Amino acid sequence: MTMPEYRLLDTDEADAPGDEFEEIDVEDTEADTIARQRDREFSEFRKRIKNTEQFKVEDSVFDDATYAALYKLVQDDHIVAFGGPISTGKEANVYTALGDEDTEVAVKVYRINASDFTDMRGYLDGDPRFRGIGSDKKKVVLAWVRKEYANLMRARKAGVLVPDPIAVERNVLVMEYLGTEEGRGKRLSEVNLENPETAYEVVREYMRRLHDAGLVHGDLSEYNLIVHGDEIYVIDLGQAVTVHHPNAEEFLDRDCENVTAFFGRQGHDVTADELKAYILDQDEDEAVAEEF
Repeated sequence: MTMPEYRLLDTDEADAPGDEFEEIDVEDTEADTIARQRDREFSEFRKRIKNTEQFKVEDSVFDDATYAALYKLVQDDHIVAFGGPISTGKEANVYTALGDEDTEVAVKVYRINASDFTDMRGYLDGDPRFRGIGSDKKKVVLAWVRKEYANLMRARKAGVLVPDPIAVERNVLVMEYLGTEEGRGKRLSEVNLENPETAYEVVREYMRRLHDAGLVHGDLSEYNLIVHGDEIYVIDLGQAVTVHHPNAEEFLDRDCENVTAFFGRQGHDVTADELKAYILDQDEDEAVAEEF
């Protein structure tokens, strides 16, 4: 089956990017207050969710405030009913759920005791939006989740197709579900690309729009590019940094290497230098010269 030609958002569909230095609040939320109060309704909700097979959680993974965050999202009608797991990882589990107006949503729940806490710090340190986070593990994880929400918002404003962020509460992010009745959208690594040149042009344009909006993905590869319908979406923007981050250029170089290596294996002859030059809107010779 021939892959679709894909579609780029027109630039006039996107609003201007947000304030580059808008600080993001990572203090306690209402979910923390609910967890401390432990009222009867919350206690019943916690017990019901904990014992639900399709949303199986354990005390070693989620604390009371995580249950309270889910409780608050249900109260606010962002979640109506829970579905099954989409994926599990070291940092987070992702589940399907029924959202407002019977729309299917994805619920991403980050573990407070994330195993790669140090790696998270590496992406947060130097980001002007997260001054003063320090080494508090809870604050780092909560900052990461709010960072992902903010990055998704900025990417959409820049004309990049990403899951629509719906709500964030403490360590829980609710966003658009990229999938159908047959299951989740396929990663670029999982599909047969009959037109890799067109797919590459879409991805490189997304990378340039992200950079123009002040962001570098930082972990871009065929594993976080999703084919949904006739379009390519970018996912996992939690680690994305601003262009002012001290390691932004290093992360950009790595993204360029990963993307061009994948498309090279698909038979499309491109180089990381060419991609970087396109993203920075400069001649390739100029981009190479800057490395020396």
